[in-house]
Amino acid sequence: TSLINFKNKHFQISLQCEISSYFVNEQIVHVIHLSLLRLANSVTILEMEELLQNDAQRKTTNNYLGKILIGTSAAIAVGISVVCFPFVSPALRKFTLPFIPATDNQLRNILKVLPKHPSKGIKVLDIGSGDGRIVIEAAKRGFEAHGVELNYWLGLYSRIAALRGGVSKTAKFYRKDLWKFPLSSYNYCVIFGVEEMMEKLEEKFQNELKDGSTIIACRFPLKNWKPTKVLSDGDTDTVWVYNKSV
Repeated sequence: TSLINFKNKHFQISLQCEISSYFVNEQIVHVIHLSLLRLANSVTILEMEELLQNDAQRKTTNNYLGKILIGTSAAIAVGISVVCFPFVSPALRKFTLPFIPATDNQLRNILKVLPKHPSKGIKVLDIGSGDGRIVIEAAKRGFEAHGVELNYWLGLYSRIAALRGGVSKTAKFYRKDLWKFPLSSYNYCVIFGVEEMMEKLEEKFQNELKDGSTIIACRFPLKNWKPTKVLSDGDTDTVWVYNKSV
């Protein structure tokens, strides 16, 4: 049962009618209402046609806006997925190396290990370089500093940061799998690893680094190597220093 109130410039009329469940379409119900108005002489035929036309235009506009909204939402969802995938994709690999920026204390401890005035040709590698801050700071000190980072967006951010920092010629970033990246040309290797991968990294260091190279491990130590120095400003900021020997 529907109670319908209509009003025009002459009078107001109230009608109560039964609408069968058959008339579920909103347009049909609207036509019935307008027909009742016509019978009550509350609107003219022209007014009825105008109301129907306006109603159709309103629905067309709403449908158009709805399609735009759905399309925009889908585009945003795809864009977010494309940007986020490189950050969550490490979880799909056997060994995960999540992006966690180095703290100020960690960066300070790493720089303590590096010589203040490096000889020409001394090279530093940051394995899993993230936002590039370690590579950039090393380059500012005069090192030829490289970073290997699989995440496209972090690599792009690092290159822009190096350009802004004025060290784009000596700070280089490579989008490579760290396990396939050669280490033999580097004098210093920095690694922010996770516990599960440290033992495999030991094998890579032993097989590829030249004798006398220095390894700087952050967050987790190498399990089977004895550090030559430990710098600590709290558990999470500890840095272990190792020397590669025969």
